[in-house]
Amino acid sequence: MQLTHTQQKFLFLLSITVLYLALIAWLDGLRGPYWWDEETFWDTSLSFSDRLLPSLSDLRDYKELNTPLPFILFGLLEYLFGQGIWAGRLFNLVLSIAMVFIIGWPTKDKGGRAIVCLIGLFLCPYYLWLSGRLYTEMLACFWVLLGTMGYVRNRSGWSCLAFILAIATRQYMVAFPAAIATYELIRATSRVRQTNRIDWPAQRHWILPLVASCSLFFWFYLFQGLAPEMALEIRSAPDVQQTIWGVELGGAIHYLSFIGLYIVIPEFILFNPRAHLRALSHQWDQQKYRVGILALGLLLFMLVFPPQELASGNVKKLAEMLPYSVLSWGFYYILSLLTCVRFARPNLTGLLILFNAVIMVKAHPWDRYVLPMVVVFWYLKSIDQVDHFLLFWGQKGSDPAPQNPSFTEPI
Repeated sequence: MQLTHTQQKFLFLLSITVLYLALIAWLDGLRGPYWWDEETFWDTSLSFSDRLLPSLSDLRDYKELNTPLPFILFGLLEYLFGQGIWAGRLFNLVLSIAMVFIIGWPTKDKGGRAIVCLIGLFLCPYYLWLSGRLYTEMLACFWVLLGTMGYVRNRSGWSCLAFILAIATRQYMVAFPAAIATYELIRATSRVRQTNRIDWPAQRHWILPLVASCSLFFWFYLFQGLAPEMALEIRSAPDVQQTIWGVELGGAIHYLSFIGLYIVIPEFILFNPRAHLRALSHQWDQQKYRVGILALGLLLFMLVFPPQELASGNVKKLAEMLPYSVLSWGFYYILSLLTCVRFARPNLTGLLILFNAVIMVKAHPWDRYVLPMVVVFWYLKSIDQVDHFLLFWGQKGSDPAPQNPSFTEPI
């Protein structure tokens, strides 16, 4: 049965109201005990709560590994309202609901696809799990989503500012503006080669995201390193974060497997599985050598740089349930290969995933770090833009237009 537009809006509002009321009740009205890092995050937030604006020493000398904007805002809420951790949790819940409306509100253009995309978002358990807790993910996801929206809507200044704030929330968010800057620079170069002229006003499309990306160096300069010195001394920072050049390339395999579990498989289930199977069959017939080389290259990379044993999250737990280590490796390999095959087409979405995978070689492998990419993916899916924004100017489908119509309709 096809729901009318009014019925879709009613279903959305009813579902979200029930879901978030249940979440608030489950979290004891957002007044429950601390959960994991909440205690230290709240302690750090209190260090920013004694004045309206933080001092330079406040920004340089605090006890967390990520950039300070979340703790500044949580501390500001405490300074203004004095409601304790409850206010910070409520702030994150409001951000969560705002993103739900951005992705899932069934406009006439989106229709029922938006609600299905919202289901895909909720299938990543970390979204609702962290929505009512004093963690930094909701704020990072919110700024990244606004930055992506600004880019899609050709609001380069708005997008740049949002990405600067995202990086001020978590350093790893630099992957998003860096991927966009690279994408736009490649397309600008391709355009110049084809037209033999430079469209100077259009250069802002790569210059502004590059400016946003470079804002990360301000924090490195302020910290005189990758993170505040006090945090590196107190917190158990991974070895790869202790030095600028330290990397763990196996972290990329972890990230690709997270994408496979939380994006590729849900998209396959929710959006016309038979069409996906037909497309994969066609892709194999037309590009079997390329797919074979991709599978072999991924296998060789994984043999040289295997998944790390010191990991966290649901994917790690699922891998540990398998009786032999070779099966665990196979689990990571299959999920990673699904990601590589799904996003093999040279477009912006693939670049976003690639840049995030590269960034993750500097991070502890934890699948909750995939949440910003999950939010961005389901936003792009809701507006039918995942498979567009092709890398080279002049390619068919470079401008927003349906490329795989069968993939855009939910089951």
